[in-house]
Amino acid sequence: MLILVISIFMIAALALLLYMWRLAFLDQVLEHELRFEDFPKSFGKLTIFFISDIHRRIVSGHILQQVSNRADIVVIGGDLAEKNVPFERVEDNIRKLSGLAPVYFVWGNNDYEMDYHLLDATLLKYGVKILDNTAVLFESDEGDKISLLGIDYVDGERDRLDLALKDAEEDSFKILVSHTPAVLGQVEPEHDIRLLLSGHTHGGQIRLFGYGRYQKGRIASRGSLTYLVSNGYGTSLVPLRLEAKPETHLMTIQPK
Repeated sequence: MLILVISIFMIAALALLLYMWRLAFLDQVLEHELRFEDFPKSFGKLTIFFISDIHRRIVSGHILQQVSNRADIVVIGGDLAEKNVPFERVEDNIRKLSGLAPVYFVWGNNDYEMDYHLLDATLLKYGVKILDNTAVLFESDEGDKISLLGIDYVDGERDRLDLALKDAEEDSFKILVSHTPAVLGQVEPEHDIRLLLSGHTHGGQIRLFGYGRYQKGRIASRGSLTYLVSNGYGTSLVPLRLEAKPETHLMTIQPK
């Protein structure tokens, strides 16, 4: 009887591990439509493909096919790679994403585990704009402006939100990209940031009975700020997920 119970337990455990492994490699593009009263009408809309926390994964053709010719820009929210990932894989992911639309990138903590000078050079090779405490400006024919701000990994040393804000146009619609949502502690109402894109948490990655180290990915608001925390595309430590599906995002921003 004991042998039977142990056998059943082992089969159930193996089945759960297989399920968690398969879940970790799910391809999912979540589509969001966000409307803001002060989004410049002359832009019509802005569509962003946001992907974060790729880590060891290979960006699949299925993902690329879903967003092909639909995004105005691509934003990589950090942790594009990590220690011991074959660099050929990292470069191939950069090449694939750069084929979709202009790409913008912010540093994540795991990106610094590898030869980040080589990563920096490869991003530049494919025309990726690195937002390290800087901003880029988009301007319509009518003179309306959107600022895309990005900060380095929030660790109290590398991140300088003040420099990114100084680089942004004061009267523009501001979108901030940070690898970690911890930057929320620095954002003040007077910064007039309307949208924040972040990842890092993996939604807890492995959750049991609804509980995990971090909250699940979500779109929420705080005052006039709308923020996205993504579950991310890849995994860290182990290639397993439970109750926190991997995700990428196609976000369409429009005026109300």
